[in-house]
Amino acid sequence: MPAREPQRPPPYSLDRDILEREVEVQVFRASGPGGQHVNRTESALRLVHPPSGVVVIAQDSPSQFRNRETAFRRLAERLERLNRVPKKRVPTRPSLASKKRRIEGKKLRAGTKQLRGRVRGDE
Repeated sequence: MPAREPQRPPPYSLDRDILEREVEVQVFRASGPGGQHVNRTESALRLVHPPSGVVVIAQDSPSQFRNRETAFRRLAERLERLNRVPKKRVPTRPSLASKKRRIEGKKLRAGTKQLRGRVRGDE
């Protein structure tokens, strides 16, 4: 199934009644284990939500009713993720005191490293 273009930007409604009106339900035969019975029943569902372009498939259960519930639950989760607006990041600057502490630590470290060098009087 190719990805579909959304018809409108978020937010999308998560209400079940509204979703049932907006969604295109396609029923088809499930794949996978189940023997001959799987070839007879059309229990798998594909929900296409045109406003967002989201496509959800459910073929977990042999029952079309349970697959419908699963598909609507998955669709609501996907729409919830699409509706989430990330918080704007506020860049922070290090404080003057933290800069001074960092410099002091570097000076101490440099002093200990300098002591590890050769002694000048031994040459």
